[in-house]
Formats: sequence, structure tokens, C-alpha cells
Amino acid sequence: MNADERRWKTNRLDAATATRFALLALDCVMREYPNKIAHTLQSDSDVAAPRILTPAFYGCYDWHSAVHGHWLLARLSKLFPDAEFAAEARAAIARNITPENIAGEVRYLTDAGRAAFERPYGLAWLLTLAAELRSEVLRPLEDAVLERFSAWLAKLPYPVRSGEHSNTAFSLGLVLDSHRSEFLKARARDFYLKDRNAPVDYEPSGEDFLSPSLAEADVMRRVLSPGEFAEWLKGFLPDVSRLTPVVSPDPGDPKFSHLDGLNLSRAWMLYGIARGLGDGGQYEALADLHAGAGLAAVTGEHYEGAHWLATFAVYLLK
Repeated sequence: MNADERRWKTNRLDAATATRFALLALDCVMREYPNKIAHTLQSDSDVAAPRILTPAFYGCYDWHSAVHGHWLLARLSKLFPDAEFAAEARAAIARNITPENIAGEVRYLTDAGRAAFERPYGLAWLLTLAAELRSEVLRPLEDAVLERFSAWLAKLPYPVRSGEHSNTAFSLGLVLDSHRSEFLKARARDFYLKDRNAPVDYEPSGEDFLSPSLAEADVMRRVLSPGEFAEWLKGFLPDVSRLTPVVSPDPGDPKFSHLDGLNLSRAWMLYGIARGLGDGGQYEALADLHAGAGLAAVTGEHYEGAHWLATFAVYLLK
């Protein structure tokens, strides 16, 4: 691997890179439009602007991106507290995450007809944000989301194995990191312990930003001992050598931009698998390749990618 491909890893997350990513999030956490909402109307009274419907998380194109945009700002301002962007990042969080706004979010989440709202992806990111902030202001929404997520997971008969927001393994992994419990660990085993021969050669689908196979392996390394995980992985994912970075055919398209994020999520999952094994080997080498390709795509040129790719980059480099 050449020096350019490895540069991201040797530099990790420096102040200049953190500033670039923070500015992308600051540009969107209070940008209301364009806005893509998944909103069930019960009556005329439900017709309202995003800032009225979800007053804390109305920016960044959609609710879940607003949530993880706030996570990015919280994370980077903690890692670089004296950076030029840090004060503005903390101020943006304080403006949006207020008792009044969070009460509005709880009302929206728990209103009739919204049982599936942002489930599971957005809910998992909200819990990730809550763990980062440890905010009493956010606590009512955190509690409501954890209850919603847990109730859904208890009833879910089969995992969802898509490469997009509905993927069960990805969200379960986030929530295990932020709100680990025996219940969550048991559900991961219920869903995936007997799986064999992942169809990784069929990945990716045309609009994936997650790898179903790698997401599953990444969640199982969180709930199995290193020895158990290594044995399980032999039967589940015997060969990942044909995984290569992907290229988006149109980064300005909101769905095709997913493929830029796929490189980033593959990278952090491959690193996670390597950590779970205690021996990087081919997983770390593949992660390096995907990380280089994914980070190169976080340019901010197109809002369709700029509103979320920086979060994936920070999650990779954190």
C-alpha cells in the first residue's frame, strides 16, 4: 500500500480534518431544507414544517442525519475542545437540545401512528448521541427511545439483512456500545449464532451504505469471546478477499451517495472484526483500502453526501 493510501491512518483525526468535518455538520444541523421526512399524517394538524414536528432534530436533510450530526459535533468538540469550531459546536448543541425541544421530540415519537418512526437506525443513533452527551436534558427522549427500541427487538422474529437503514445488526451494534445489556446480547445470539456461509459475494446492492455480512460479524464480536468469535467467523465468513472499495456513479444523487458511505462503514467493521480476532491480518489490510477510498469521498461538494458522510468518517476515525 502506498503512502497516500496510508496517510489517513498515520494522521488519524487531526485538528484540521476535524475542523473540516465539523463545518459540514454545522452547515446542516439547523438547515431545514431540503428535507426528507418519513411522516405519518393522522389529520390536517399533522401538516407542519420539520422544525415544528421535530424541533431538536429537523436539519441535515432527515431526522437521523440531524441526530448523528449532533453526535459528530459532540464527539469532535470533546476530542478538540480548544479548536476554533468547538465553541460553535457546543453552542449549536445547546440551541437545539433544550428541555422544550426535547419534550416536543418525545411527543412526536410517542404520538399515534409512529411506532416505526426511525426504527431502528435513527433510534440507535439517538442512543449513541445520548451516551456521548450524558445529558439530563436529553434523558426523556433517551428513555423513550430505549423503550421503543427494546420493545421492537423483543418482538422481532427475524433480523433484517438489508444494506440500508433497516439493517438490524448495524443498529444492534450501536446500541450494544451505548446501552449494553444481557437482553441485547441475547438477541444478537438469537439472530445470528447459527448463521453460516454469508453471501458476501452478492454484496453490494446498488444503494447500500452498509454491508449486511460485515455488520453481522461486527455485532457478533461484541457478544462472543475471542475464541468463540474466531470459531463462529470461520463458518460464517470464510473468505472476504474479494471485497474491494466501491465507486459511486453519482455522488450528487441521494441514494447513489450511499456507496461512498459503504466504503467507510466497511472499513470500521473490518477493523472491528480484526479487533475481535486479536489479529488484524487480511481484515486490517482490507480496512485500510476501504478507509482510504471512503475518506477521499468526504468532500462536501454535494449536500446529498455532505450532510452525513462526515459522521461516518468521524465514527471510523474516532
